[in-house]
Amino acid sequence: MAKVLVIAEQRDGKLKKSTFELLGASFQAGQAGNETHALLLGDGVADLAKELGNYGAQKVYLVQNAALKYYTAEAYSRVILELIKTLKPDVILASHSPTGRDFMPKIAASLNVGLASDCTKLAFEGGKLKLRRPVYAGKATVEVEFLGSGPELATVRPNALGVPKADPSKSAEVLSINIDLSGLKTKVLEVVKGASARPDVTEASVVVSGGRSLKNAENFKILEELADVLGGAVGASRAAVDAGYRPHRDQVGQTGKVVSPQLYIACGISGAIQHLAGMRTSKIIVAINTDPEAPIYQVADYGIASDLFTIVPLLKEEFKKIKEH
Repeated sequence: MAKVLVIAEQRDGKLKKSTFELLGASFQAGQAGNETHALLLGDGVADLAKELGNYGAQKVYLVQNAALKYYTAEAYSRVILELIKTLKPDVILASHSPTGRDFMPKIAASLNVGLASDCTKLAFEGGKLKLRRPVYAGKATVEVEFLGSGPELATVRPNALGVPKADPSKSAEVLSINIDLSGLKTKVLEVVKGASARPDVTEASVVVSGGRSLKNAENFKILEELADVLGGAVGASRAAVDAGYRPHRDQVGQTGKVVSPQLYIACGISGAIQHLAGMRTSKIIVAINTDPEAPIYQVADYGIASDLFTIVPLLKEEFKKIKEH
């Protein structure tokens, strides 16, 4: 039995599905007695508390403040540390998102406890966390357990655990908490959003990525068309980003973003170690490359050794037919 605190992540008034994954992982283990709590931070986000209950949160701690409208590590950390003092959770979970991997090390350092980051599997054994995380650029994985006293902290890779089904019959007790956030040294003045309406590569269930073989930025349009049919995101290799074909926010790899979608389609990507480290935990990998000896085929579930400019439009048309029927 463990008291689990999930740090809910929301943006623009919508909860991230990675939060539901964490609640599901705790609640499913909760059949043996786990307590599942959620912390919801923001400004004007009270309506989201009910949804957290539908996914397994038994109690939701709601902290609303103008200083929490936009994320800052300083404000989030102050709230989380204050709640930890009173709640005394055994386990604290957050998504391995840009925000989660920013504030969780700060929490761990403040509490002088360990942090397991970028985990791809999570289980409870005797109220203790057992985790699996990749090492050596994804070439191997290790099992992690915690030693000593204090809460056990972990960040989990989005899409790694799967989102459970919501249960409208379940609800959570919502507790509004006031925490003094005066005297903060940092403040977000403005957030400039990108123009793309597609999901972020770290959160998408389908990612269609292209490499330098696309030859120019304009040719990424054929990948965008396929991604739109599948409701997915468009990614890129480091070579394509360095060549100026895509912005850095779309880069998949060790120096970009790590993704774990249900379907990853690599188009014209040879499969350098740096890129494989960012996508090898995808559930299904499809590689399209004219070189049958390309390293990408070593991790691919399906391979098409042909020209992407021929294959991708064909795939788009076939997927459209499937969706229409």
